[in-house]
Amino acid sequence: MLSQLYAKWMVSWETALTTRDTNRIVRPLEWGFDWLEGFDPDASNPNDLQRMIAANQDIVARSEEFFAYATPTDFRLEQRHPQLFPTNVRPETLAQDADWKHRASTGELPTEPFLRFTSPVRTPYPENDQVNARWYPCTPEQQAGKPKQAMIVMPQWNADAFSHNALCTLFNRFGISCLRLSKPYHDIRRPAELERSDYAVSANIGRTLSACRQAVVDIRSCIDWLQVQGYEQFGVLGTSLGSCYAFIAAAHDPRIDVCAFNHASTWFGDVVWTGQSTRHIRAAFEQANLTQSLVRELFLGVSPMAFMEKFAASPKRVLVVHATYDLTFLREFSLDVLKNFDLHHVDYVSKVLPCGHYTTGETPYKYIDGWYLGSFIYQSFKRLAQKVAT
Repeated sequence: MLSQLYAKWMVSWETALTTRDTNRIVRPLEWGFDWLEGFDPDASNPNDLQRMIAANQDIVARSEEFFAYATPTDFRLEQRHPQLFPTNVRPETLAQDADWKHRASTGELPTEPFLRFTSPVRTPYPENDQVNARWYPCTPEQQAGKPKQAMIVMPQWNADAFSHNALCTLFNRFGISCLRLSKPYHDIRRPAELERSDYAVSANIGRTLSACRQAVVDIRSCIDWLQVQGYEQFGVLGTSLGSCYAFIAAAHDPRIDVCAFNHASTWFGDVVWTGQSTRHIRAAFEQANLTQSLVRELFLGVSPMAFMEKFAASPKRVLVVHATYDLTFLREFSLDVLKNFDLHHVDYVSKVLPCGHYTTGETPYKYIDGWYLGSFIYQSFKRLAQKVAT
């Protein structure tokens, strides 16, 4: 009886959190073939659905090319005042944003270092193509006696610019430097025409595939910069959409030794179709008479499942955190990740939160999640350092 009451309460709370924002927009289906130049092998096919499915299959077959890039040449550190860049219009959030802007204008707020460079993947949006990563470096004293270690941290879809910053300061205590990376179309990279980070995941198929491509390339470019700074061991932490990007980056870049996936799924399209936070995107697909199985095929090129063998091919230490009452990444999808990790002999740790997707960010669950992530990162990098020492 108590477990049933708890489940009912959790589902109600999770639903309230996923429906409180009123600025989600249903945009019509767009195929977006113009975002996939060079990966459209069936361009003469008048059937757009079949053509896009073929494009996804081509991306998977030639993924090393799709996620290839030239290392940026304009890396630079900029000192800037942190800004919130909210994605909702709730009064309390707007008030917080106004407070931070006021403190910056009066000199009360110190500047912080941000790594900036031009993304190797170009889009029609200049602001999106300027990669932004807040830099949390460790002191020489914190790094003494071990290899220089660094994490790339990728927050969730529609995260504001302060999300996950606390994790970066936590990892600093372990002697691990961090780059908190702004995903494509997020915070300072968000086009002025948007209130939310809608272009990262939308009913424009090609643009969504391109956003993942850009995110993966940006992660790898950050590692290039870190290597020039003398860093030797690397990890990536992704939450929700960030975990998808992190997985695909790790599948294509053997330099990544440690992976923490905070909510995970095998198929991108299944999450879009069934998730509470993507109902507006599903609505567009239903209006176009698409089904869940077709949407899965349309997002094959950005689905972790499509790169499972590639991910497992190089040794790495992996954490998967999932939530029992998740209404965005359904529990069955996370269990499918674990099943496939077992089949492919991935070295992983599984942790379960007694909450949902959005409630992971609420008390007390955020502290449990932080403990899982922090202890895993600490132990995994400690093991890497010991391996080098021996």
